[in-house]
Amino acid sequence: MNKDFKILQKTYDMILYGNVCLKQFPKHERHVMAADIRESMYRLLGLIVRANKKYHKKTTLQDIDIELEVLRTYIRLAADPQLRYLPIRKYENWSKMLNEIGRMLGGWMKAVK
Repeated sequence: MNKDFKILQKTYDMILYGNVCLKQFPKHERHVMAADIRESMYRLLGLIVRANKKYHKKTTLQDIDIELEVLRTYIRLAADPQLRYLPIRKYENWSKMLNEIGRMLGGWMKAVK
């Protein structure tokens, strides 16, 4: 199993976990912030698939890095004490998953250089 497939599987697992968390958002935010987070997760998955298939991966890997940071920011915002859409425990778990994906992406970017 190569590293590209592992990052795809980790992202897939993160999306499954994320969707469970998003169901617990307040009703008025499910169609706004939760939808943006969900869209960002799916964009991340699509970019990983795209990068895996491309011959020249550098710009797509940079796009993945940017999308990962956008997703991290959304999730941090959802867990902010002023909003509290996301319980701190779920935020910690989700962040760990994103950090692992980030580390794998960093290794992939180094391998491509």
